[in-house]
Amino acid sequence: MNFLAHIFLSGDDELLKIGNFMADGIRGNDYLDYPDKIQKGVVLHRAIDTFTDAHPIWRQSKHRLHERYGHYSGVIMDILYDHFLAKNWNQYSEEDLENYVARFYQSLKDNYNILSPKTKNLMPYMIENNWLVSYASIAGIEQILFQMDYRTKHRVNMQNAVQELQEFYTEFEEEFTLFFKDLIKMVEDFNAND
Repeated sequence: MNFLAHIFLSGDDELLKIGNFMADGIRGNDYLDYPDKIQKGVVLHRAIDTFTDAHPIWRQSKHRLHERYGHYSGVIMDILYDHFLAKNWNQYSEEDLENYVARFYQSLKDNYNILSPKTKNLMPYMIENNWLVSYASIAGIEQILFQMDYRTKHRVNMQNAVQELQEFYTEFEEEFTLFFKDLIKMVEDFNAND
C-alpha cells in the first residue's frame, strides 16, 4: 500500500500515523531510535507491506502490470490502490478527505523535529502538490507516477500505467475493495495482539 492507506490504517494516533508514513525511509533497526509510538507505526507499516505482498488479490492486480513494468509493478499497484481509497474515501471515513489530509500535513509540521531526514526532504513537495488528495483523480495518479518515474531515471515510464488503470478500472476497483477489507481486518488483529 502507499502513503494514504498507511496513514489511514494507523487510526487516530498522530505519532503512529507518522511512523507508519515514514517507515520506508527507516532501515533495519534504526526505528528503535524513535519514540515508542513511531516505532509501533514502523512495525505496523512493515506488517502491512508483508501482508499486502503475499495477498492473492493484490498479486492478481499486480500481475496485469508485470509484463510491462516488471519490478516496478508492485510500486505502481500500491499507488493505484491508493487511488481507489481516495476515490471511495467516504466509504471508509466520516471525515472528508481534504480535512483529513490537512490535519495530517499539520501533524507533520507540528512534529517536524522527530521526522526522518527522508521525510523532511519529501514533505514540502508532498504538501505543495497535495499528493494525498490528488490520488483521487486519474490525472493526479498520472502526475504521481510521472514523478516516481523521474526518480527512477525513466526506466519503465510508470505514468503510462494510467492506461492499464483505465482499461481494467472495474477489475482493479473490485479487487481493491475485497483486498482492503482483508487488510483492515489484519490491522485490527495486529492491534488487538499488541
